[in-house]
Amino acid sequence: MFFQPQERLCLFIDGTSLYSASRNLGFEVDYRKLLSFFRSKSNVLRAYYYSAVLETEEYSPLKPLTDWLVYNGYFLVTKTAREYTDHTGRRRVKGNMDIELAVDMLEMAPRIDHAVLFSGDADFRRLLEAVQRQGVRTTVIASIKTSPPLIGDELRRQADQFIELADIASHFTRRQIENRTSRPNPVPPVRHPADHLSDLPEDE
Repeated sequence: MFFQPQERLCLFIDGTSLYSASRNLGFEVDYRKLLSFFRSKSNVLRAYYYSAVLETEEYSPLKPLTDWLVYNGYFLVTKTAREYTDHTGRRRVKGNMDIELAVDMLEMAPRIDHAVLFSGDADFRRLLEAVQRQGVRTTVIASIKTSPPLIGDELRRQADQFIELADIASHFTRRQIENRTSRPNPVPPVRHPADHLSDLPEDE
């Protein structure tokens, strides 16, 4: 990995993408450790976390995570996801955050040296190209070790640096099985609680 201690760095975390990749690889993200890891590498100006929130009448299942992020160094960007039933009777969720992430990265580009994107969505290739023209180095963190790989080839080629998520997972994750067997009263990591939301197919 190539990071410079004094460079101004910004994290752009597609929450759904990171959650899906980490679950596919078999670990849970501890967001406190994740932010500490990057702060130990560079001067982190801001850490954005993007998530479409599936609202219920009384309670959002993402609220424990989003509340924690707001008070612990993350800049939270959310919008309400729309849940509906398609023509086959399947429940679907529509809540793409690509536009919000792209706007923020373009706005931050003049103020940063390095943009770190947690997503494998190939649609972001053009975004990386745009900020690179402004002199910003780009790193994409996703996984090619999942089946199928969770990153588009175009995005991987465009980035200045690609980091395999599985290769750095030990710095900011806590495996459930290890926690349950190693300590009688383990402290749970800050994690994504909306399992049912991730299980619903998203209509792009």
